[in-house]
Amino acid sequence: MQTSFSISRLPRIEFGAGKIAMLTDICQQFGNNLLIVTGASSFTHTPAWAQLQLRLHEAHLRFTHISVAGEPTPQFIDTTVLQLRNTHFDVVVGIGGGSALDAAKAIAGLLASAHSVLDYLEGVGPELTYAEPSTPFIAIPTTAGTGSEATKNAVLSTHGALGYKKSFRDESLVPEYAIIDPDLLASCPPALIAANGMDAFTQLLEAFVSIKAHPFTDALAISGIEAASQHLLNWYHHPSATDSATAMAYSALLSGICLAQVGLGSVHGLAAPLGAFFPIPHGVACGTILASATDTNIQALRLRLPTSNALRKYAQVGRLLAQNNELSDTTAQDALINILTTWTSTMQIPRLGDCGVELTDCARIVANSRGNSMKTNPITLTDEEIGGIIKQRL
Repeated sequence: MQTSFSISRLPRIEFGAGKIAMLTDICQQFGNNLLIVTGASSFTHTPAWAQLQLRLHEAHLRFTHISVAGEPTPQFIDTTVLQLRNTHFDVVVGIGGGSALDAAKAIAGLLASAHSVLDYLEGVGPELTYAEPSTPFIAIPTTAGTGSEATKNAVLSTHGALGYKKSFRDESLVPEYAIIDPDLLASCPPALIAANGMDAFTQLLEAFVSIKAHPFTDALAISGIEAASQHLLNWYHHPSATDSATAMAYSALLSGICLAQVGLGSVHGLAAPLGAFFPIPHGVACGTILASATDTNIQALRLRLPTSNALRKYAQVGRLLAQNNELSDTTAQDALINILTTWTSTMQIPRLGDCGVELTDCARIVANSRGNSMKTNPITLTDEEIGGIIKQRL
């Protein structure tokens, strides 16, 4: 039993069908003037948006609404904050997928700041210490994937040859409340269910085998893995299955809690340059390389760290997914790889080659893959091993 570990700040969590109805009462704790940040249309084109506006009006809450199309850029954040700076907001509410939540989180952090987000963005600018008070932030996910509702990270992107995906992060950016209402997932199409579900599963698996993992996060990670193993494929095949949507909302929430505490691994290390250099959604980037990266990690551990606890953990997950507790460690690890490969095929996760990645891009991707996520991978992979993960999915 590990006797020493730390847990960073978490939001107040409200989980369950219909929980969005609590938003008005929660907002009134902070004041009457709201900034609401949503995605381009996934939420605002549903009946839930009209219902929410009515509740806000009845509660005499004023709100300004802005939307973000696609992944937020530093330029979008800075421009939006500049436009809003002369208006006082008591609370910022983010409603949407990971991009909308990350945008709202960054905006909340900068409304009272005189700085550009580039001043705080890791690995980009001067990386100043964030010392401003963040405007209180409430996160309401409408997808089941990133877990942004439970983290201190706002991931921002620029795309192209010189692109990057980097985090503006500080513990004061953690949402005051995370409202997880599975009813809001009803409009998710199968492709989005697949990509986001694979992202959540990746975050759970990588946190479980992270070099910083401890019993607290292990318990949450294995609970989320079990939920995803039982419900992801069913939700993909039956998008109206509310029990599976609820299970995946739970799984995604736990994935965010776990990654915030102990970090991730090689999949997310690679997903950053893949999503920066190519028009690949984050969930697709994670989902398409998960089986390959897991295989590479297991083979490297067997070769160089055969006594690693991560191998035992991979085997534990393999037995859970295979529903067979009698498998040996090696057989269970192989089963894990095979099942993840099957999931990738069954849910039609695109290959990297279908997304414009070519063999000649490998060196550049590998060179930009060693960010924070790669630092908590259970074993340090060689450039050749990292490149092999990409090549397997071209």
